[in-house]
Amino acid sequence: MRTAPSHSSRSSVERTQLELFRSVPGDLAPRDAQDLMAWPFFSLAKTRRVTPIDFRMGGTWISVEAVPEHGMATIWDADVLIWAASQLIEARDAGRLTSRLMVTTPHEILAFTRRGTGKASYERLKAALDRLQSTTVATSIRQQHQRRRHRFSWINEWRELADGKGRALGIELILPDWFYAGVLDRALVLTIDRSYFDLTGGLERWLYRIVRKHGGRQEGGWSFDVPHLHVKSGVLSPLRRFAFELRAIVARHIAEPEQRTARARGQGYRGQHRRDGDGYPGWRADEQSHIVANAPIGPGRWNSLSARGECDQQRKRSGAGDNEHRQHDAAPLVACA
Repeated sequence: MRTAPSHSSRSSVERTQLELFRSVPGDLAPRDAQDLMAWPFFSLAKTRRVTPIDFRMGGTWISVEAVPEHGMATIWDADVLIWAASQLIEARDAGRLTSRLMVTTPHEILAFTRRGTGKASYERLKAALDRLQSTTVATSIRQQHQRRRHRFSWINEWRELADGKGRALGIELILPDWFYAGVLDRALVLTIDRSYFDLTGGLERWLYRIVRKHGGRQEGGWSFDVPHLHVKSGVLSPLRRFAFELRAIVARHIAEPEQRTARARGQGYRGQHRRDGDGYPGWRADEQSHIVANAPIGPGRWNSLSARGECDQQRKRSGAGDNEHRQHDAAPLVACA
């Protein structure tokens, strides 16, 4: 009776069959895979998550599982995949050979993702690589038959490289074919703004990505309900908490003085239009709340998120006097160009 080959032996065989891709340092445009932007593949929490993501919507299903030792890969860990996608697309467009077997330096990844380059940042990068390798994903996305299961980890394997004296030379990693194939499909990748890496909140990062994916340059914007967003985020927090945090992000982006290009317009419960001292309109969650991605910077890029709150004037005129006491967890959101 034959035994299944071990993971290490499979990795060794895989490595010998792949060409080596050496990353090129430089100021590359960040590219993100649309599938990863649109669906709940990562934990949005900074605390360790081991509870699986079990997502079902129509014919699409996703299962993400983590091991207690490392926890689930997070949306910050996904920066490594953004770096990898950016490298591969840049090479493809330049006519260079691409491969799932990549070699680079920790400094290059950390600099690209706007992280520090000290020892602590290097240790955090290694922990991120461990989570990406140990997290397992099964999905129907991009499968010819929806019932067929494609299971993989975000990184098949990774290892540190050193010379004969033990001095570090870099790191080597192997990407899964599911991710690699999606990255090389021109229709499945979007350019994102580099300031994305400056966003510190998990929900904030996720919100940028999903608006960038669905908002696009549609003149009328893209509308979606908060409960729908809650399901697509994969978070463990209840809907009420999710809605509260979402509106806090919206309000914060309006309040920041440097968001000069953001557009916001709001009215209070009694139809009063209020403006803040710096010229930004005030915002409150009334009958409708809207997420707005401000004007794109160049083709297909988004700079930041802001918000727009609009009262339903027709309902106010009809005498709905108890609107102040209504809950707005299910208020629709819209992403506008």
